Amino acid sequence: MTSISYSDALNDALERLDDLGYERGQGVDLANHGPMGAEALALLGHEDEVARWVERYRKAMDHHEPPAARFALDPADEASWRPALGAFDRAGDWERLFARELADAPWHEVLVRWWPRLIPGLFAGLTHGLIRTAHAVRGLYAAAGEPTSLQLDELARGLAYWAARYAELPGRPHLGGSHSLSAAVAALPRVAPDGPMGPRAARRRLDVLAQLPGYEASLGRLAAEQAPRLLSEMTLQFADVYLGHPEVFPVPLVHGVTAPAAVRLVLPHLPHELHEPTLARLWQVHTAFLLVFTTDRREEGTQAWRSEAGDVPPPDELGARAAEHGDEHVIKFTEACLREYALRPDPRFPAAAHAAQRRIARLDDGGAIRRV
Repeated sequence: MTSISYSDALNDALERLDDLGYERGQGVDLANHGPMGAEALALLGHEDEVARWVERYRKAMDHHEPPAARFALDPADEASWRPALGAFDRAGDWERLFARELADAPWHEVLVRWWPRLIPGLFAGLTHGLIRTAHAVRGLYAAAGEPTSLQLDELARGLAYWAARYAELPGRPHLGGSHSLSAAVAALPRVAPDGPMGPRAARRRLDVLAQLPGYEASLGRLAAEQAPRLLSEMTLQFADVYLGHPEVFPVPLVHGVTAPAAVRLVLPHLPHELHEPTLARLWQVHTAFLLVFTTDRREEGTQAWRSEAGDVPPPDELGARAAEHGDEHVIKFTEACLREYALRPDPRFPAAAHAAQRRIARLDDGGAIRRV
């Protein structure tokens, strides 16, 4: 039995993390995962551990300073805000814009107004703009009572990070094909790397691979389905992809699950007409993950993962192990996999969470990533 509520744990974490900037690391641009990890940890039922985890997280890596606002953006004037999409030096201006918007209108109205403007740039920060926004949204509707100023500020920052790191991918995706998700993934062209693999080379590699014959066609192969069903197909497919690539740097591919799982958190607050364009952009992001971080299908769609998985603990124990492990990606990935498993009890969801807990270094190990 926890001694602190989800709402109190979340707001305490947001207050402890309030002075951190959007990114962290020396010479790299890694997203601030503090608010996302704290919220996911509370959802896993470990509210009592959130404050201690926040302090561990803060010590693991230096964060950049919060950005200062410089020039006001006018949300009513597209000529004012559109040129600032993808301009990270305008992050402070974006945060001020969303803070004003959220002060003047209910948060769900602001979300619906800006979602279609931001969704083409879903790849922003390796989808962390979307994911941070979704965790903030869940905090707003899961917490009891009126939203706190800390929660509204967190939504402003999630949207601001998405806008400041906005990144459109090549091509125009649409759900007008006849392929199932698994068939569309199988048909995607994959090639050996022409240079180093990893997050830093992602955009350069994608720009090259987007010129391959068949890439543009792949964006239209996927058939339209009801959004909840297709989200389940996406999360399960990419749990399978994660299990099938133990040779790949173990962090980026977790977002193949956490991004659609994040969309599921927001979907109830979006009008139906935004569902299909959102899913089409998710498919585009999935093609990017596969093209950038894998070179072949390796062990996707096989039972090879069973030999690595061993005895997968039950869901409650997996959540407890994620909390003890401490890495923010492990916490978010485990929470997403267990949430998806509750909707569709396929053993690949807990197996993928178990694999991530083995492949990614513990937070107390200094945040280094290892391959196993």
